[in-house]
Amino acid sequence: MRSLIRQALEAGGCEICGEGASAADAIRLALDHRPDVVLLDINMPGNGIHAAQEIGRSLPETPIVMLTMSKDDDDLFDSLRAGASGYLLKDTDPGALPGALRAVLAGEAAMAPELMLRVLGEFRAPARRRFLRRSVAASKLSAREWEVMELLAEGNSTKAVATRLFVSPTTVRVHVSAVLRKLALTDRESAFELLRDEHGERGSPRS
Repeated sequence: MRSLIRQALEAGGCEICGEGASAADAIRLALDHRPDVVLLDINMPGNGIHAAQEIGRSLPETPIVMLTMSKDDDDLFDSLRAGASGYLLKDTDPGALPGALRAVLAGEAAMAPELMLRVLGEFRAPARRRFLRRSVAASKLSAREWEVMELLAEGNSTKAVATRLFVSPTTVRVHVSAVLRKLALTDRESAFELLRDEHGERGSPRS
């Protein structure tokens, strides 16, 4: 597959400055060569989304495009959260890849129309009741504790949160325990309600 993609890109006038078989390879090559655009496979060994996050942190100006067989919403939205500027399916005509990458370099998004509709649908969906960062309760949490609690409040399982954050389920439970201790609560649901409250203090009035 990599050979076919390389051939298609070179035939379209692209210069390939690096090619790797794993997330670790992709991160190293991106940092070494600082390419104009990075093309990643989600399912590469080591996780392509993880590679996107690491590359995005070190090279925030470098566009990242995911190439995958997956039409799964979690893969799509996790890729976008990781900083991807495009999400292309492997059944895309290889001859169209150079143009898609040039479009990304021009500031456009590269995405199959059916997937773009899902992204639009996500934005049009009724807003979830989010945690309020200005509350007293929120100020007691670290950024990672905040992230863990928001993901759990959205209905994700401990295992799903661990997978999304690239940590172990035990680490997620440790963060939850720390939150409950800081908020002087005994269960997650109470913590969710407190973090959604405008005041975020135990015993504070609610309107």
